[in-house]
Amino acid sequence: MNEDRLETQNAFSDLTAFQRDLLRALAKTDEQSGLSLKTDLATYYQDEINHSRLYQNLDELVAHGFIEKRQRDGRTNSYSLTDAARTALANRDAWVRGETA
Repeated sequence: MNEDRLETQNAFSDLTAFQRDLLRALAKTDEQSGLSLKTDLATYYQDEINHSRLYQNLDELVAHGFIEKRQRDGRTNSYSLTDAARTALANRDAWVRGETA
């Protein structure tokens, strides 16, 4: 396994379940606003998602290089998965299925 891939996998394995759920929500429909992610996760958790929890975790995922943040307009940001996140999610799925990643 090359060094970059190992570093990405290690960073991915250190994510919280909430952060992984954010990545899964983005994997379903890429290029989402924070509000749409908040709504999607609130439906899944059947509970309200705290605004600061959401955006702190999104910012952390940006810092890890798993999502990209773009400004849509003066108030709204758009979030999308990076290739590193797509690869990390695919590797985890393969591992869960018992396949070698």
